Amino acid sequence: MNKAGEPASTKIRHACEEDIEALASIEQQCFPPLQAAGFKEIQQRVSVYGDHFFLLEKEGKIVSFVDGMCTDEKDLSDLMYERADMHDPEGSWQMIFGVNTIPSERRHGYAGMLIRACLRQAEEEGRKGAVLTCLKEKIPWYHSFGFENEGISASVHGDVTWHQMRCIFEK
Repeated sequence: MNKAGEPASTKIRHACEEDIEALASIEQQCFPPLQAAGFKEIQQRVSVYGDHFFLLEKEGKIVSFVDGMCTDEKDLSDLMYERADMHDPEGSWQMIFGVNTIPSERRHGYAGMLIRACLRQAEEEGRKGAVLTCLKEKIPWYHSFGFENEGISASVHGDVTWHQMRCIFEK
């Protein structure tokens, strides 16, 4: 383990412009076409809030990432996926859009390490908490990180039913 508690062959860092192509490729591997962000969306997100992308590299290759903007909006909306300019660096809530791990690298705890890194940064930045939407079968997994299910979201992103989950930080 290194000093951040990551396995020695891994490293967690934020995104930069050179990562966009790899991130877009990973996004396409992890989500169906109607749900996946494309190259342009990833490019816009990285340019506006690359410091809210959490990337896990294994032996120098990105294998997992978590991303999302900050906002004062209490609920995650579909418009946020499309409009990187809605990011507010001083926003009260950390939104989480995607939790992505290359299929061959799943079940090693990488996504969990990134969720914890995202939550840690959001709390250190003084946010109220974090919000995400997920499919019904993922609710117990997100609950293990302190997220509570608030019910079915208004989101129609990707033409599926999403549940909104919120993690509120202790003050």
